[in-house]
Amino acid sequence: MNRTVQNIVTGIAKTMSVVLYPLFMPTYGMICFMASLKTAETGGVPWQVGLLCVCMTFVLTVLIPLTAIKILIRRGKVSDLQIADAKERTVPYLYTICCFGFWCYFVTAILHAPGYICASAIGGTVALVAVMLINFKWKISAHLTGMGGLIGGVMSYYLFGGGGSLVLPLILIVVALGLMYARLWLNAHDPLQVIAGLLLGLCFTFIPNMIFAYAV
Repeated sequence: MNRTVQNIVTGIAKTMSVVLYPLFMPTYGMICFMASLKTAETGGVPWQVGLLCVCMTFVLTVLIPLTAIKILIRRGKVSDLQIADAKERTVPYLYTICCFGFWCYFVTAILHAPGYICASAIGGTVALVAVMLINFKWKISAHLTGMGGLIGGVMSYYLFGGGGSLVLPLILIVVALGLMYARLWLNAHDPLQVIAGLLLGLCFTFIPNMIFAYAV
């Protein structure tokens, strides 16, 4: 592979790592959920409610955590937004977990969202806690954990929340495979770390939804 092709592939891999940054996954998921609800046979939800849900998700799971990480970078506690050094991840994870906790409260207690949205939010937050704990011994992929959580949530809606097209879950699976290759290309992780991250996120959002669906 010549140098030009290598540079192009590296650029694509870096772009995917930014666009599919773990903190963006809840916002992407909420957009998917709100779009699905808007087209549901039940009449969907008012656009104002959908916009509020997406905006609050963005503020609580992206804006505030990223601001905290930026402050840590300025103070020299964290090297960059990707937090490549596993030893630097604990404090950002703690800030992020707190923000995700408030997001779960918003989704469940204030929004009173459908069960599959609540289960996905709580499952994603628990997955983040698991990633932080695993990170003490092993650098599991947070990118793929987030991607797996998004796939698990969308699949849960397709199977348990009212159906819909299977196209979106299939597209997300293809994107996840591309992200796995991107993280490997950038030498951010080894194959086992990206596979484990994907399965972790998938299980922590899909299994709670499956339990909720059959319990209720």
